[in-house]
Amino acid sequence: MTRQKTVRDYIRTIVDFPHEGILFRDVTTLFADPRGFRMAVDQLLAPYAGMRIDRVAGLEARGFILGGAVAHQLSTGFVPIRKKGKLPGATIAEAYTLEYGEAVIEVHDDAMQPGEKVLLVDDLLATGGTAAAGIRLIERLGAQVVGCAFVVDLPDLGGRKRLEGMGLEVHALCAFEGL
Repeated sequence: MTRQKTVRDYIRTIVDFPHEGILFRDVTTLFADPRGFRMAVDQLLAPYAGMRIDRVAGLEARGFILGGAVAHQLSTGFVPIRKKGKLPGATIAEAYTLEYGEAVIEVHDDAMQPGEKVLLVDDLLATGGTAAAGIRLIERLGAQVVGCAFVVDLPDLGGRKRLEGMGLEVHALCAFEGL
C-alpha cells in the first residue's frame, strides 16, 4: 500500500534560488495539482472552521491565491495586503525590514472595520517581517487578527516565534529545516 501524499510532498525545492546557498520552497507545484491545492486550502482553514471570521487577509502575492480560496470556503470577504503603490484607493502603509533593506506594504483604509475578526494567510513564514507588518496594518484599522495560517514554516528563521511573541496563533501545514 502506498503512503498518502501530504502537502509537503507537493512542494518543490529549488537549490540556489534566488541566491547561492538558498533552498527555495516552491509552492507553485502545489497550486498546479488539484488534489494538492484542495488539500492545502482545506488544511489551512480547518482550525478556523466554526469561528467567526469576517475577513481573510492575504499577503502579496501567493497569499492572494491561498487567501482567496480560504475566504471562498469560509464564505467571507478577502482583503489583499499589497506592495506599496499597487492599490488604487486611499491606503495606510507599514514599513518593515528585509534582509537587505526595507519594504512597505499597504491596505485600503476602509478594507476592515473596527472589531472585525481577520485570518491572515500566506504561503511561507520565514522571518515573519511581512506577516508582522500585515498584522500591524490590520490592527491599525481596529480589526483583530484571530490567527495566521501558512503552508510552509521555516522555523530556523524565527518567524513563528516572532508572531507568537506578538500573542498570535500560528498554523503551518509543514516545516522545512534550514534556509
